Amino acid sequence: MDNHSQNPHILMIPYPFQGHVIPFVHLATKLASKGFTITFVNTESIHHKITKSQLSSSGVLPAGPNKHDIFAEARKAGLDIRYATVSDGFPLTFDRSLNHDQFMEGMLHEFSAHVDDLVGKLVKTNRPITCLISDTFYVWSSMIANKYNLVYVSFWTEPALVFTLYYHMDLLKTNGHFASPHDDYNREDAIDYIPGVETMDPKDMASYLQATDATTVVHRIIYKAFEDVKRADFVICNTVQELERKTISALQQKQRVYAIGPVFPAGFTKSLVETSLWPESDCTRWLDSKHHGSVIYISFGSYAHCTRNDIVEIAHGLLLSRVSFIWVLRPDIVSSDQSDPLLPPGFEDEIKGRGMIVPWCCQIAVISHPAVAGFLTHCGWNSTLESVWCGIPLLCFPLLTDQFTNRKLVVDDWRIGLNLCDKMPIAREEVARKISRLISGKSADEFRKNVKAVKAELENALSGDDGGSSQKNLNQFIDDMKAKIKKKNAGL
Repeated sequence: MDNHSQNPHILMIPYPFQGHVIPFVHLATKLASKGFTITFVNTESIHHKITKSQLSSSGVLPAGPNKHDIFAEARKAGLDIRYATVSDGFPLTFDRSLNHDQFMEGMLHEFSAHVDDLVGKLVKTNRPITCLISDTFYVWSSMIANKYNLVYVSFWTEPALVFTLYYHMDLLKTNGHFASPHDDYNREDAIDYIPGVETMDPKDMASYLQATDATTVVHRIIYKAFEDVKRADFVICNTVQELERKTISALQQKQRVYAIGPVFPAGFTKSLVETSLWPESDCTRWLDSKHHGSVIYISFGSYAHCTRNDIVEIAHGLLLSRVSFIWVLRPDIVSSDQSDPLLPPGFEDEIKGRGMIVPWCCQIAVISHPAVAGFLTHCGWNSTLESVWCGIPLLCFPLLTDQFTNRKLVVDDWRIGLNLCDKMPIAREEVARKISRLISGKSADEFRKNVKAVKAELENALSGDDGGSSQKNLNQFIDDMKAKIKKKNAGL
């Protein structure tokens, strides 16, 4: 076996959002720790945001996009991870959030040319790449892999349940639950025909599958991406086999799918690699001053937006609950051009000593603190897995994409949390009532017991070097990938 097949050089490209970058970084360090050479690629925009967040306190930014290497500490620890950036086709000053559809059109039509240019250079080096691990949402992966004779691995960073619903969009469409021929509605009765999926309510599908307009740029990306993923050599998922056994088994009848999650840094500590897009506030001293199990943590992730009314009602609900809290309020949580105050007049005076409001923080550091008893969350998959790992029940407020399906897993399947509001719009009295149910009384005890059981599944999956299911699946994937690379190198 030649050196390249023994020790392949893998190119990894996450989708340019923090929720995708984080599991890609964790997977890169995990694979590098097993002896692989990794070249990790961020867009210049994501790289600039990470760099700016790290260096904002000094007021000094690097002169160029590659001057700050986010994997420098990982290399000092002995990991062979190289770092590159690629243009997404837009200038750094372009507001991707405010101009979402224009940005997505660029990702659909233009981005692949920049990736192609980069890959073309990397395959000509003295250590050529032999494998591409790209985000499932990219539409160009098979084209790039075929052009440069690379093994193509699709990395799905969300639950297998969400993957399989997208994978079977044709069935949803045929049955009228998605992209119905009727202009203004889809079927609302239960879905009972997706392989490996128990009967489910359409409201529990990803937001894009609930939409009545299925012609948007995001839908066109999803259509193309899920045609492309069917050409992948392997699909790896950031989930646990025991938690989604039927769904994964059904998918494995179609393709080589491996559940390797949760993809966390070793020991669930702060990663060696910086991935934060905003400067992080240190909440430790404030949390140290609070009683064990007395604080609720609130964050709606790095990307999704909510309305000003949502913020106001949650704020009033917190006042009514009289519970201590840390609330992450991103500067662009409503809109990147938001200038009016978000919080009710006098709110910050009323919560002095009881509440802490920060623009961003190290989430792992907060939810692993013994003072934290619950998490009011948008139900992003990273946040969900991290909360389970820390034994923290969830109060669910899904806003976008997979978050509605994640809510179903949390509330209906695993019973480790509850909905923030059963009907829209949000009402402050219900917010206060649900916060109380989450962190105190009989229901809170039940949530903690259930989350402990789900946490055990995660721990068991990652146990030992070859004991748990995720470790076994990762090792099997590595063996299969190496064999496939060897075949490609041999021209078979």
